[in-house]
Amino acid sequence: MIKPDAVQRSLVGEVISRLERKGLKIVGMKMLWVDKGLASTHYAEHSEKPFFNDLVEYITSSPVIAMVFEGRNAVNVVRTIVGKTNPVEASPGTVRGDFGLETGRNIIHASDSLASAEREINLFFSNNELFDYSKIDEKWLYE
Repeated sequence: MIKPDAVQRSLVGEVISRLERKGLKIVGMKMLWVDKGLASTHYAEHSEKPFFNDLVEYITSSPVIAMVFEGRNAVNVVRTIVGKTNPVEASPGTVRGDFGLETGRNIIHASDSLASAEREINLFFSNNELFDYSKIDEKWLYE
C-alpha cells in the first residue's frame, strides 16, 4: 500500500515503477480513502501499542494506493525494495531509504509474510478485482 505521505508527495509512480522494473506483476490496484474501521482491522496487531491511534489517524488522513504484486518470492522481493521500516536505517536505493525520514512517514506498507499478504489482500480486494494474466517478459525473468 502506498501510504498518504507518498500520495501527497507525488511518489506513486516512482514506487510502482521500482516494483515493476524489478519484474513484479501488478494483479490488483486501486486508490481509496481508508476509513477508521478498515484501518483498525488492518493494523489490529498493533491495537495495544501506544502508537496505534496515531497509525489509524495517519492512514485515514489521505487517499492510499492499495496494490497486489505477483512474482516468485514476491513478499521478500517487495520488502527488499521497500527497505527497513525506519527510513533512517533503510539502505540507499530502497524506497524508504531514498524518500523517507521518519518511521511514521515511511512511504509504503509491505506485507511481512505470505499469511499477512493473504489477510491484507482480502481486506482491500474482492476476487473480481484481482487479475490472472501472463506477461510477455516472464520467460525472461524466471529460469
